[in-house]
Amino acid sequence: MSNLKLFITGHKGFETPHFHELRGILSVCDAIINRQYGGVEVQGGIECVYLICLHSRLSNRVFCELAQFNANDEDALYKAVYAIDWSEHLTSRNSFAVSATLSRSNLDHTHYASLKVKDAIVDQFRDKVGSRPVIEKQQPDLHIHLNIHRNQAQLSLDLSGESLHRRGYRVEHAGAPLKEHLAASMIAQAGWNAESAKDHRFVDPMCGSGTFAIEAAMIAANIAPGLDRSYYGFSKWLQHDPELWQSCIEQAEVQIDTAAAPLIEASDYDAKALKVAKANAARAGVEELIQFSHQNINDLKLEDDPRPAIVLCNPPYGERLQSEQGLASLYSAIGSALKQLKSARLFMISANPDLLHRLRMKRTFRKSVKNGPLECLFAGFDLEVDGSEKKVSTGKDSSTKDKVADENEEVIKPLLNRLHKNAKHLQRWAKRNDVTCYRVYDADLPEFSFALDVYQSEISPDTRWYHLQEYQAPKTIEVDVAAQRIEWAKVAVQKAFDIDQTQLFCKTRQRQRGDRQYQKQDNQGELFQVREGAASLLINLSDYLDSGLFLDHRITRERVKQMAKDKSVLNLFCYTGSVGVQAALGGARRVVNVDMSATYLKWAEENHAVNGFLKNGGVDFIRANAIDLLDRPERFEVDKDFDIIFLDPPSFSNSAKMADTLDIQRDHASLIGNAMKLLNRKGILLFSTNRRKFKLDDHLMSLFDVKNISRDTIPEDFKRRPGIHQCWEIRHRAHG
Repeated sequence: MSNLKLFITGHKGFETPHFHELRGILSVCDAIINRQYGGVEVQGGIECVYLICLHSRLSNRVFCELAQFNANDEDALYKAVYAIDWSEHLTSRNSFAVSATLSRSNLDHTHYASLKVKDAIVDQFRDKVGSRPVIEKQQPDLHIHLNIHRNQAQLSLDLSGESLHRRGYRVEHAGAPLKEHLAASMIAQAGWNAESAKDHRFVDPMCGSGTFAIEAAMIAANIAPGLDRSYYGFSKWLQHDPELWQSCIEQAEVQIDTAAAPLIEASDYDAKALKVAKANAARAGVEELIQFSHQNINDLKLEDDPRPAIVLCNPPYGERLQSEQGLASLYSAIGSALKQLKSARLFMISANPDLLHRLRMKRTFRKSVKNGPLECLFAGFDLEVDGSEKKVSTGKDSSTKDKVADENEEVIKPLLNRLHKNAKHLQRWAKRNDVTCYRVYDADLPEFSFALDVYQSEISPDTRWYHLQEYQAPKTIEVDVAAQRIEWAKVAVQKAFDIDQTQLFCKTRQRQRGDRQYQKQDNQGELFQVREGAASLLINLSDYLDSGLFLDHRITRERVKQMAKDKSVLNLFCYTGSVGVQAALGGARRVVNVDMSATYLKWAEENHAVNGFLKNGGVDFIRANAIDLLDRPERFEVDKDFDIIFLDPPSFSNSAKMADTLDIQRDHASLIGNAMKLLNRKGILLFSTNRRKFKLDDHLMSLFDVKNISRDTIPEDFKRRPGIHQCWEIRHRAHG
């Protein structure tokens, strides 16, 4: 089974970080990854199974689908299971176990359904070889799982064998500890990873059996969580490849960062719990990376260190607030104790959300989470003092920033005032309209010629990134003067929004020709996930001039979404595919994305996958020069009956991939004319350009119904610069 269909479960509520974790783990494999309800679907080889079992911190189980079938009754179930060739998976000398989950089906007894599966497997071996495998509930050679929903059955192998949260280090525990994969999910949501561990500290002031601290240390040192597990569900599977598995183990061992030296502090008032935590850390091999201390929260003393802190806390639970006065005091003590940190963000899981106000911190994030049977709230906070908001910086450069601002107060003051004024208006507008990514400044002051966009993380909504794009200074401005102004601008942005340099990304925008508009400016390769309406979209703020999302087309994309129900959509010059994503979310029957850049087409595929739309599942991606495709659509097997065509070409291109140059003013009439040949008689073409002083060919207006919708498609955050783009709706004439 070289091409396996896998379904990986994680903890409910953390689907997005789980998806991104698996995407990173499987980047070395030729795998198709798709986020589904309840987990992540992966199509790939057995190496995917090994890498997930070894490296995934957020996964729970890895299921490998064997068959899908209708199971209206016990006979249908038995026959379908018997029809599978079980000799491909185990021998009569092996052991196996069967589990089942049933919902809204004729078969409604899990134990009985499991017995029918067992009987079918046992009977097949008896009929073929005269002997049968045995049933073993504890660590069987093969674990088979049956899921039936509305009489549709799915039979799978549980290749993890048992839940992946069992790393092997937690032999003992104190009280009711968090499962390791839930703890790791919270840590990922909080932003602690191998990179942030280099310039942040990690604090757990109520560590219990040490799960948060141990998981944080393993992340910092890149210790694969599955290395110490002795049992996996694939170990005795006949499709298992021991040599490949051993190679994966050796590679994981090589990747451990033996030089890692994170600052991780874990404390607890309970000496017995602390002893358990230290023993667990020793088994995990991270005891040297954690500073354990026996402390009461009321007397908490933390190491004096300038690094911003990520604090995770799982305080004791109380079922009834009225009888938990001690617990209420505890929450107040936590808030007071953390005030000693110069810069911190707290993430807490609580079964008592009514007590969270006692922290006296600004809540920036919340998510409902189940911890075992308990309904809890996982929340994030920034520090507050005496109930007043105090934004916490997360960088090291605040003193330098303030010093530069003070020394150049008169120069920077007008820019600071304008940034504050714009932000005050746009933040209110964005909140009312559920806009999370918008332009907050666009060369409003001539001496500070730059655009500034703000992007809010979808994964961690309290996190925002600022994208500063410097416009090329006029030739009349000396180079040194222009460089000094942009440095002042950076300081002003950091001061105005109280951010550090890690949240600010700066680019210089010049006239771009040909491939230069797509060329990398850096090679960090980090994609951030943001939200636009119902769409999740991936942006890159470091490597390219543009982020991958043209914010001025927010309304245009929404128009496509609103029109797309049951329609076929052609997205030409698709860039990173955001228009195609919105069309698919709008219920488009078919979406075809076209671009000649392999990099951007791959990015477009990932944008669609993040939203649950896979290639060939009603969504297609064609790598082609859109001009060639419009000239010869039959060569690319493109039909001529699209309901919606989106056409937003670059203003100019002389890419080496093109036979001729593209000048949108010169060539737009032929582009539009050819595109209209692919549009059905009732369809609509949306044409847009950001070419300054562009004029639409008058001849087009005599051939088609043309409506200028530029004013209607300029969003609020771009109204200071209404010429950012022009846009038209073009239709065939009714009598044509």
